[in-house]
Amino acid sequence: MKALIVGVGKLGFKLAGALLDEGYEICVIDNNEDVIENVSNVLDVFSVCANALDFGVLMKLDISTFDIVISTTTNDEANVILCSISKKLGAKYSIARVRDPEYRKYLKFMSDELDIDYIINPEYATAKVIDKYLLKKYQLYANEVAGGKIRLVEFNIGQDPEFIGKKLIELDTFDKLIVAAISRDGKAIVPNGMTELKADDVILLSGITEDIEAFDKKYSGISKEKTVRKVMILGGGKVGFYLASLLVNEKIDVTVIELNRDTCVNIKEKLPGVEVINGDGTDINLLEEEMFHTFDAYVAATGIDEANLLMSLVVKRAGIYKSVAKISRTNYDGIIDKLNIDAVFNKSYITASEILKVIRGNDSQAVSLLLNAQVECNEFILKKKLAICGKSLKDLALPKGILFIALIRGEETIVPNGDTVLENGDKAVVFATKNEIRNMKNLFKRTKIIDGIHNKLTKNWYRG
Repeated sequence: MKALIVGVGKLGFKLAGALLDEGYEICVIDNNEDVIENVSNVLDVFSVCANALDFGVLMKLDISTFDIVISTTTNDEANVILCSISKKLGAKYSIARVRDPEYRKYLKFMSDELDIDYIINPEYATAKVIDKYLLKKYQLYANEVAGGKIRLVEFNIGQDPEFIGKKLIELDTFDKLIVAAISRDGKAIVPNGMTELKADDVILLSGITEDIEAFDKKYSGISKEKTVRKVMILGGGKVGFYLASLLVNEKIDVTVIELNRDTCVNIKEKLPGVEVINGDGTDINLLEEEMFHTFDAYVAATGIDEANLLMSLVVKRAGIYKSVAKISRTNYDGIIDKLNIDAVFNKSYITASEILKVIRGNDSQAVSLLLNAQVECNEFILKKKLAICGKSLKDLALPKGILFIALIRGEETIVPNGDTVLENGDKAVVFATKNEIRNMKNLFKRTKIIDGIHNKLTKNWYRG
C-alpha cells in the first residue's frame, strides 16, 4: 500500500509515522526545505521538496499508483484542489483537511462535486472531544469504547503515598480494573504485577463503566457528581468558536475571552447566545473581575500551547472543577503528566485518530490514541474464520505490548483473563503499544483496505 502525504506539519508528520507502523510505503511533499530535511532524518519515507499543486510533480510521482492521498497543508483551498486533482489523475482515495468554519455548510458539495472521499476539520473534531468530556459527570478524563460499556481512564498518582513505591500486585485498588500501561516521563511502559509505581506516573486504567466511575469518585477528590453548567473559554479561534457553538446547543452558559476585537465581533454575530469579552484572558485581574471561580469548567484554547497549559494550571489551583488545555505540538508530552490539569487535548492526535479510523475501514470500528499517542485502543468484531476464534488468550502467546482489555458478548461485558476463550461475534477491545500495532492487526482477518475505506467513506464523508 502506498500513501502520499502533502504538508508535513504536526498532523502530516504524525500520520506519516502512524502509516509507517501500518506497513505503508510513504511519500511526503512539502515546499519547506527545513521541514523535508527534518522528516527525512526522522522517518523512513520518500521525501520531496516541491509544490504539490504542480502537475509535473504529481505526474513524476505517478500519482495513479497511490492508494491514498492525504493533504494537510495550512491552506484549505490547496488541500481541496490537490485531492481533486489527485483523484482525476488516478489516485484511489483522497482525504483533505479543511479548517475554515465558513466551509462547513459546503462539505457535501465539495465531496460530491470535487470527488473528495473524506474531509476532516481538526478544530471541529477537537471541539467535539472537549465538549464530550465537559458534558460527562466524571472528572478524570476517559475514553469511552464499546458503546460506552468500557472506559479507559488516565490517572496521575502524583505524590500519593498510597501508590508511590508500591508494586501493582500489592494494590487492591485495581482488583476490578486492568492497568493497561503507565506513562512515565512522557514514555509509555507495559507493566506487570511486579512493576513499581513512581511519583507522577500516569496510569492507563480500563474497566467497565461502573467500576471506572467508582474509581473516579474515590480518587478525583470529588465526593459527588457535578454537572457542568457554566464554561469559560480562553481564545475565540476555530476551536473556541466550535466549542462555544456546541455548548450553547446543549444549553450551557458560555463566556469567551478573546483579545482580538474583530474575532469578538464575529463570534457575537454568529453566536448571539455566547457572552464575549474583549480582553487579555491571561490577565488574572480580568479573570477575577469576571469571577472565573464561579465557573464549572475552564478551557484554554488559544493558539499558544504555553499559555493554554499555564492558564489551565492557574485556574485549576483556584478550584475550577474541570480545567482543560488544548495543544497542538508534541514538545510537552514529557511534562504534561506532571501538571495538575484535568485534561489536555492534542489536536494532532485527535485528527490522526479520525483519519486512521477511516483508512482502516471495516478492520477496526474505532481508534483511540492514548498516552501521547504511544498506545492505541482498537475495536474489532471477531469472525469465525479467524484463527484466534476458539482459543484462550493464554494460548495466543501475545506479545508484551498487546492486551485484550474487554470483550462484548451479546449483552455481557467481559473483563478477560488468560483463560477467557474468544468466540465468534465477540467485539474485542484491544490495546497495543506503538511498536506492536502491526502485530495486533495481524491477529484479525482483514478485508482489502480499499474496500474497507470505500465502505467507511460512503457512510461518513461528512464527519469532522
